[in-house]
Formats: sequence, structure tokens, C-alpha cells
Amino acid sequence: MQEPTFLILAALAARPLHGYGIIQAVDGLSEGQVKLRSGTLYGALDRLDQQGLIAVDREEPVDGRLRRYYRLSDAGAAALAGEAERLRRRAATADRQLSMRPGLAGGAA
Repeated sequence: MQEPTFLILAALAARPLHGYGIIQAVDGLSEGQVKLRSGTLYGALDRLDQQGLIAVDREEPVDGRLRRYYRLSDAGAAALAGEAERLRRRAATADRQLSMRPGLAGGAA
């Protein structure tokens, strides 16, 4: 799973969000390292919706336009949990390898 996809799913884990809310949440979750552009986001949202990982929660009129809110589906929550576990295992592997590095006490740099 690509990092932007992981972060979009993570952003939607707590509550439904609209597009700009997702962009802001991803920025916060990534500590400013991942900046989603609107075109990238909406392409990803379409793909995730087609894959059944997210769904449209509701639409609200705002200034004459519809603001669409997205929510994480059960399949999306399972995919996010699986990816989080995979990343934990990889981090643990890296920690173990670093702890064996000569000259480092307990893996500290």
C-alpha cells in the first residue's frame, strides 16, 4: 500500500471527512511530509471507492455546491489494520537489525 493511500485511510478511520478535511488530516498525520493535491486526492478517492475501501457518507450543500463526505468501510478498516501490522513488523525487524550493529548500545545512534 502506498503511503498516501495509507494516510487517506488513516484520516478516515476516526470520522467521515470531506476532501479538504482529508488533505488537512493527511498533512497532520504525516507531520507535513505528505502534501496531497486535489487532483491526486480525488483520483485516489475514486479508486478507493471502487475497491470498496471507502464509501460516500453524505453530501451537504455549501455555497451552492455539494460537499461530499467519505467514510472508511469495514473492508477499508481491515486493510488499514493489516497494513499497520505489516509496518509494525517491518519496524521491529529494522530495530532488531540495528540492535546488532557493532558499536551501538541497544541500537541507539
